[in-house]
Amino acid sequence: MKIKLLAALSVLSLLLPNHRTLAAEKTDAAAELKDLIGQIEAQLKEGKKTEAALEPNLARFDVLLAKHKDEKTDEVAQILFMKAMLYLQVLDNTEKGVAAIEQIKRDFPGTQQGKNADKILASIKEQEEGKKISKSLAEGSKFPDFAENDVLGKPLSIAKYKGKVVMIDFWATWCRPCVMELPHVLDTYKKHHDEGFEIIGISLDQEEEKLTSFTKTKNMPWQQFFDGKGWSNKLAVKYGVHSIPMTYLLDGEGKIIGVGLRGEDLEFAVTTALAKK
Repeated sequence: MKIKLLAALSVLSLLLPNHRTLAAEKTDAAAELKDLIGQIEAQLKEGKKTEAALEPNLARFDVLLAKHKDEKTDEVAQILFMKAMLYLQVLDNTEKGVAAIEQIKRDFPGTQQGKNADKILASIKEQEEGKKISKSLAEGSKFPDFAENDVLGKPLSIAKYKGKVVMIDFWATWCRPCVMELPHVLDTYKKHHDEGFEIIGISLDQEEEKLTSFTKTKNMPWQQFFDGKGWSNKLAVKYGVHSIPMTYLLDGEGKIIGVGLRGEDLEFAVTTALAKK
């Protein structure tokens, strides 16, 4: 998963549910970890976000682990877990991140982190598979189909719209760029829907009522897939979506003819595709 700098800082300071609790307990391991994370956050704010730049502090994780090697507690496991998250979420080094999670599973099996290790490893594997699919979704390739139900419980798939020009739209009501782009999307839909243009929305919202209220207010009649999982949305993970808005324009056979189209570019691409039908 690719996360920008500000999000990366948030991951380091807020991701772990026990972070504040550990600091409050005032154990040496928790206090030392808090200090280390603070130094890393300061480096990231300065734009130092490579392994080389962070190497001295990366080494400090191992120093802390060695110092507390006889303590098989959540506090010490947290040190290794934060090291894993740094590699996975900030440095985009899956190999080292996975190695750290596997070490937690092996060395701290009785801790909360150790008990969750298998779920984390499975999630990482799923995300990596999504990345591979994302890289393969280029113009000219076939967009892999899915078979789900929309927010109203009706069947939803790309095959359902065979012969239509379809835009797959990964978005959310909380996404400002998505909302800003919506007027262009609505104009294109209204202008070309009767000619064979369809949209499939894949919402990364977590509140169904907010989504349905928004789509009703904005007069968005197309089908929406929603599972309430935010960035862990089933289809977002499947297709390796890590930023929104993200769109794929498909021809009548489900082949990708445009990626990330907005505004006039979307209108032009839809008009051109429909003219070829």
